[in-house]
Formats: sequence, structure tokens, C-alpha cells
Amino acid sequence: MKKPRAAVGSRHRKKASSQEGRERHNLSSNQAKPSAPDAYAGTIPEFPEAPAGLSRRQKKVVLQAPVSSYHLFRDEAEVTVFRESLLSWYDREKRDLPWRRLAEGEGDLDRRAYAVWVSEVMLQQTQVATVIDYYTRWMQKWPTLQDLASASLEEVNQLWAGLGYYSRGRRLQEGARKVVEELEGHVPRTAESLQQLLPGVGRYTAGAIASIVFGQVTGVVDGNVVRMLCRVRAIGADPNSSLVSQQLWSLAQQLVDPIRPGDFNQAAMELGATVCTPQRPLCSQCPVQNLCRAYQRVEWEQLQASRSLPGSPDVEECASNNGQCQLCAPPTEPWDQTLGVANFPRKASRRPPRVECSAICVLEQSRALGDTQILLVQRPDSGLLAGLWEFPSVTVEPSGQHQRKALLQELQSWAGPLPATRLQHLGQVVHTFSHIKLTYHVYGLALGGQTPVTITPPGARWLTREEFRTAAVSTAMKRCSVCMRTNSQGPARVPKDPECLLRPARSSSAQASKSWIVSFSPTPAPMHLGLTVQPSDASGSPHSLRILLFNKVLIFAVALEIFHSLSSPLPPYL
Repeated sequence: MKKPRAAVGSRHRKKASSQEGRERHNLSSNQAKPSAPDAYAGTIPEFPEAPAGLSRRQKKVVLQAPVSSYHLFRDEAEVTVFRESLLSWYDREKRDLPWRRLAEGEGDLDRRAYAVWVSEVMLQQTQVATVIDYYTRWMQKWPTLQDLASASLEEVNQLWAGLGYYSRGRRLQEGARKVVEELEGHVPRTAESLQQLLPGVGRYTAGAIASIVFGQVTGVVDGNVVRMLCRVRAIGADPNSSLVSQQLWSLAQQLVDPIRPGDFNQAAMELGATVCTPQRPLCSQCPVQNLCRAYQRVEWEQLQASRSLPGSPDVEECASNNGQCQLCAPPTEPWDQTLGVANFPRKASRRPPRVECSAICVLEQSRALGDTQILLVQRPDSGLLAGLWEFPSVTVEPSGQHQRKALLQELQSWAGPLPATRLQHLGQVVHTFSHIKLTYHVYGLALGGQTPVTITPPGARWLTREEFRTAAVSTAMKRCSVCMRTNSQGPARVPKDPECLLRPARSSSAQASKSWIVSFSPTPAPMHLGLTVQPSDASGSPHSLRILLFNKVLIFAVALEIFHSLSSPLPPYL
């Protein structure tokens, strides 16, 4: 009855897969470990391997490009001050994070490496505040590599749902299985072997695990370290270029503390995340402020503007800043005084995301027990959102022509004959992935009193709404589900927070009362916010809005007077 799932929407999914692979390569480049920079040579030191994809002539240019000592740490005393200042600050100010507690308290090196490995993968392109809950639940469910290796991909996707970049979870499990099945349960001990043997482990992740767990003296460069180093050494060229990337890794290797390499790397990342932030950096709290070229430039600009001192202040500048230095900002991008140190690093130009459209349908059917089921189908095992569950969908043209017919055919291939007249357009949801801006045209179809569909082909299943909330579905699908729940209130306005799920509540009253229940998750104990609007009496007295907040033993009641007509629609979400 059902055609192969891979044929559905294959065009944009295959493109997404290749793009996702390029993103992983950029995130964890397979460059070789650099040697420490020669502060006096005036050139970037040679690397065992130049970046892939460069011709021999291009590689020679990269390796011999002139670099002013202004962008380097020129003596060991300066490096020592930097290390001591940063580590002293870290010892005082480091955040109490669950992966740090696990790593510090775990004596078994393999379990410690696993704890750090999970955290580093989750933290790629994701904020710490978001990761904490996912990490805690992950380690509770799979506390060891062996536990993760024995889990199913469905379980991994289910726990990872909502964290984004879903291939990370899949590759993490692949790595765990390789350690258990091929490496006798032992995690590789060096950055080089970690990167070589484990799928999904690139240069940064390998260096982080090797330094934090095994004490290898190797530097790491992530987005926070890039920003910090670009400011400390006033590197204004594109940080994504091969030359600048090599120089940043070289600086990180030169700076890493030989006694406490793991703590130093964490301190560098901590500084970028909490003090040397993208906007509004806290320079007054920076432990290496005296060594920061960007901060010195800010002070110089302020003195120039105030003209409080005669002549020009004695502030060092790049000796090659005549348009020839390949680490300085190009002449076409002058200093912006309003940005201060945030002039560094240079913001990379990004291609606009590819625009695509998809038509999806929330297909519902009622069961004898009174609850409602919705149909989900599984995506292909590779490509964008691989292995996750979604509402039946088809790729359509932005013009929207023939999308109803194509969607109905897709639905019938999963569920058999359906009443076409009940297919209703509910609204649109625009969801932006890293490289795709995807507009979902959301349809709904309720089977009502029709005989329930009991037979489904492989790759499809019916779930209750409660089961849907914990299923391995993407954030985009959770947002689309809101359209069906708010349809009775007119055009759907979908909140960006997909965990705020709005659904109409049943009312036993014959009066025209309206009720909503808003569920917020994930929480240890889900909270329910009930809203009830009582109809006005004949005299037109104000309506009473009662808000009840339930969380086990907590009951909080607030009464508000609403001085507008009941005909004024309530917001479809809070």
C-alpha cells in the first residue's frame, strides 16, 4: 500500500544531508595538530598538513603568509602571565555544571571520558542553559558507554528531540558502540586517536576530551575561544579563512598550560562564554584585560576622541597595517567606535538560507476510549532530521499550486481512502534550520465518526497526544501541532516555544464558555495552566478570568476583571 518513504521530499532532504555534512566538517575540522608559533619569524609556522581542498600553490601562500608579531605572544613571560591570570580567574569564577561535577568526581577514566564526551557534543552550537536538562536526563538514562551502546536509535532520538542538530546524537551512539564492540570498552587516550577512531569526533571535541580527561597538553578552539583570541591579539581578518584558523589553533597550542591543560581550555571557553561575549562584553571583569589588543585599541580611540592629551598616545599598532597584514581587518572595514572590542572578530558573511515549502497534515481519529490519535510517519535514516517522526508531508512549490491534491495522495498512501472534503488548511509555520528556511503549510483532517484506521504500513504509527509530547519529533513538528489545537480560534498564531501546547478543553456546560489548557514541558512535574472565561450576564457585567496554576501541592488563584466584550478573542497562546 505504501511507496518507499525515501521518495517523499527526497529533493530537499538529500540537499540537507550534504549541507549537514559540510557543517559538521566546519565545526570539527580534521586539520593536523599545529606546532607552537615562532614569535620572531614573522610567518605562520608550517603545519604537517594544510587544509584540504587547497592546491599546492595555495598551500604555499597560506604557510608563508606574513604575520606581524603584533598578533602573536612574543615571549614566554607574556604567555606565563596570560596562563596564570586566566587560571586564577577560573578557579574563582567557574560555573558549577553537571558535567564538571561528574568529571571531577569520577575515578574511572573511561566513564569520565564518556561524561565529558557527551557534554562536548551537546554543547556544539547549543547554549549551556539548554544543555543542562538534556545532559542530566541523558546521563540518568545511560550512565555508561555500555548503556548507550545497547540503546535503540529511537530512544536516542526521543531524548534528543528539541536539542537540534540531530545527527549529533546518532553519531554519539555510533561512537559508543565502536568503543564497546571494537575497542574493548576503552576510550582512546590522545586527541589524534580520538579523532581518528571515533565517528563524529573532530579536532575540537578530541582536544577537549584529551586535555580534560587524560591531561594531554593540546589546545582547543571553539567559537568562544575564537572570539577571545581574536580580541586579545586584534585579529580582524575572517576567522573562517584557512590562514586565520591555523593561526588561532597555533595560538591556542602556545597558550595551553602544560600543568593544567584541561582546566586552561575550560577557562578559555568559560571566559568567552561569560565575559568576552559577542555583544556587551564585560571588559572590566576580564582577567587578561591588560594583554588585550582590542581593549588597548578602545582606550586609544577614547583618548583620541577626548583629545585630553596632546599628540597621539603611545599605543602599539600592527607594524604591517598597510593593507598587507593578512590578520588585520581589510581596509574596507574601518574601526566602528560604537562597537568597541566587538569590532573583533570580523563577522563572517553568511549565505541566506535556502527557501523551501512543505505541506503537512495533522490526521486525527477518535478511539473508542474517547481519546484522539494522530498519525506520524518516520523520516529516512539519512539526511535532515534523520529517523525522526513527523506528520505526513510532501514538498510543494512556494506558489502552493496542487498542494492539496499531492498531500491527499500522500495521506491515502499511509491511511487508505480518506474524505477529501474534510481536509482543511489551518495555517503556516515558518521554521529556519541552519541552512533552510522551511515554510510548512499545515492542514488538518479529523476522521470523526469514520471507522478507525487499525492497519498501518511500516514506518507509520498512531499516537495519542500525550505520547506525541514525548515522541522523537522535531521542534518544527511541535510548532505545527499547535495549529490544529488553535484552529477553533481562527488563524493560528504559533508560539516560537513549541513546548507551550495549547488545546481546547472539554466543557460539560451547555453555556458558551470557552476553556484552554496550556501545558509547559519539559519539567520534572508538568504544569497546567487552566483558563476559564465565564459568559457575561444580561446586564453586561464584566467577565471573570480565573487562572489556576497547578503543580502538585501548589494552587495559585488570581482573579482579573476583563472590561471588554466576550466577542473579543482571547490570545491563542500565552
